[in-house]
Amino acid sequence: MAAPLFDLTGRVACVTGASSGLGRRAAVALAGAGARVVGVARRAEALDAMCADIGARAARVVGDVADRDGLNDLAAAIAAPFGAPDIVIHAAGINTRQAADDVTEDGWDVTLALNLSAPFFLSRALIGPMKDKGWGRIVNFASLQTTRAFPGGIAYGATKGGIGQLTRAMAEAWSPHGITANAIGPGFFPTELTAAVFDDPDRAGRNAAQTCLGRNGRLDDIDGPILFLCSEASSYVTGQVLMVDGGFTAK
Repeated sequence: MAAPLFDLTGRVACVTGASSGLGRRAAVALAGAGARVVGVARRAEALDAMCADIGARAARVVGDVADRDGLNDLAAAIAAPFGAPDIVIHAAGINTRQAADDVTEDGWDVTLALNLSAPFFLSRALIGPMKDKGWGRIVNFASLQTTRAFPGGIAYGATKGGIGQLTRAMAEAWSPHGITANAIGPGFFPTELTAAVFDDPDRAGRNAAQTCLGRNGRLDDIDGPILFLCSEASSYVTGQVLMVDGGFTAK
């Protein structure tokens, strides 16, 4: 009886940041569970590679989710290949890693626009058909920095703290329509965003030692949590941040 709970056959998913890292992995996992997936990012070649790996279940939209003026056109493009999405995963993000005394106005603004504003405004642009169906799934990407401060992370941490509250507020607003809103809080995974961490073996080792499991994340560690939050398996779960961090925040 467990398999049908995670079956996404007939569902359409939109994944932002699908050109690399955890966004790309999420797109692959959803397609593997039967969903048709539209990947959104700014890099066409990387999206093409994602589509080639997934096959006919995948399509791509090249666009900037932080461009609010183009949001309606972007939403229309997302719905064009397979219809309006039932599932929206917000994996696009940026971390400028500027120390508090060195934060620039541009660095602050671009971080908030992509990490915090885009998940709300794109969700709102796509929410109508979910309301009409009475079913939908929104998954935001939180972080260790949703609850903890890291050096050089003041702008990034502010957005990820905001994602925790945005997720709860989305649930309050939209769950009465059958739409759940949750967030995944990844620990340290090897992605483009964390390249600076994994390029330093000592730092990566210290992070691994901080977890309860004694290791950093592998990309396939995200599959189960993503499928859970996007499927019937989580039908009574909303407004939550699920930490997928090997127990980093438990120590």
